[in-house]
Amino acid sequence: MRSADHHRSRGSPDLKLVDGSRVAVIGGGPSGSFFSYFLLDMAERVDLELSVDIFEPRDFSLPAPQGCNNCAGVISESLLQNLATEGINLPTTVVQRGLDSYVMHTDVGSLRIETPLHEKRIAALFRSAGPRGVQNSEWVGFDEYLLSLAKDKGARVIKARVTEVDRSGGRLAVQTRSDPPQIYDLLSVGTGVNSQSIKLFKDQGFDYKPPKTTKTAIHEYFIGADNIEKYLGSSLHVFLLDVPKLDFAMIIPKGNYVTVCLLGSDIDEALFQSFLKLPEVKSCFPHDWVGDQPDCKCFPRINVRGAVQPFADRVVFIGDSGVTRLYKDGIGAAYRAAKAAATTAIFEGISAKDFKKRYWPVCRAMSIDNRFGRFVFSITHVIQRRLLLRQAVLLMAYQEQRSDFSPRMSSVLWDTFTGSAPYKDIFLRTLHPAFISRMIWDLSNSFINDRFVDRDVLQTTSDMKGLRR
Repeated sequence: MRSADHHRSRGSPDLKLVDGSRVAVIGGGPSGSFFSYFLLDMAERVDLELSVDIFEPRDFSLPAPQGCNNCAGVISESLLQNLATEGINLPTTVVQRGLDSYVMHTDVGSLRIETPLHEKRIAALFRSAGPRGVQNSEWVGFDEYLLSLAKDKGARVIKARVTEVDRSGGRLAVQTRSDPPQIYDLLSVGTGVNSQSIKLFKDQGFDYKPPKTTKTAIHEYFIGADNIEKYLGSSLHVFLLDVPKLDFAMIIPKGNYVTVCLLGSDIDEALFQSFLKLPEVKSCFPHDWVGDQPDCKCFPRINVRGAVQPFADRVVFIGDSGVTRLYKDGIGAAYRAAKAAATTAIFEGISAKDFKKRYWPVCRAMSIDNRFGRFVFSITHVIQRRLLLRQAVLLMAYQEQRSDFSPRMSSVLWDTFTGSAPYKDIFLRTLHPAFISRMIWDLSNSFINDRFVDRDVLQTTSDMKGLRR
């Protein structure tokens, strides 16, 4: 096989990775680790020797905030299944709790909804070794685990922050504060939208434009495993409430901790504390619990609209710095984008033309699906604002859980809340005649009675295993 120097000396217009090519990855989170893992795995299969350096200043083996990546920490069952097919099975030291159901809370009642077909599961985990102040943690953060997989494949981790990126003779010069510039054939940018590294590409002449973002809020509280089992069980708790600026809220049990995550329009601490005081939220915690002193909290920005042209010659943007899923399954989106970028680099090439041909379709598919997602959440907003609609949704899901009805509403809610299916699929399911007719029937019942026809719905939480209202 020809050497990298021989390939470059020919002045070929085709940009390819060859024996001896050097690859830099900025960011050792899921997107950077996935990319490095798949790139080296595929290179090994085609007998291609590459050198991969991952620039990551954080130590993910430490608790937050030093080792945290500012994420709620929920992995959909679709990603778990995909990782299993790759030979990546998350150990029990990474998965804090397997969730087999979710509880939907509204102001007119709450309902536990089992996984469709009783087969799907989702995983709750920490991105670091745990929240701030955790003592003698035996947990392994998800990011640390993925980074170790990349290192096992041969990637080298450089614990330094990249301070400058420049073109150098057609290739890329990457520099840190303490080391001179290093020359690379390919640069993969896997930083999140909260990282300053994304600003390095502002004046580089790329057509790349960073994603649009909004602020969200994540708080973590220690309440103990016994209280978690008593009040939350093995369920993800989601809230369909009429609260201004709030698009979505969930409570995730993890070991001895719970993570409370709010998504919406620039959520602040005042809104967060108001949310915690709602009776539907307080029912998920011990009666004397006070939420004004979280063990850990952050207000990270999240990607709500993907980047413009997340690639150039020898450069590809993946994960949150590129295109990801709206609100949900960001780790799953990082997996898909990273694998597509690595596949392109190995089997197609590393020019903008190559990434446009094989990598961009994956990003574009996510962008198009996010349009359906915005529509799905706009419908959710309408339901949040209308009492009769909230009643009809809860009644329809309740009847599905207690009968042999096809779980159409339950599966729509499950996939919307957990990110386990494309938004387009979710939307199309709501157009099924059986779904529409059943929704109209339950809406009519709610309108005629101005309350649930089946009064037992208001008591659904009283007989939910492991829960108390």
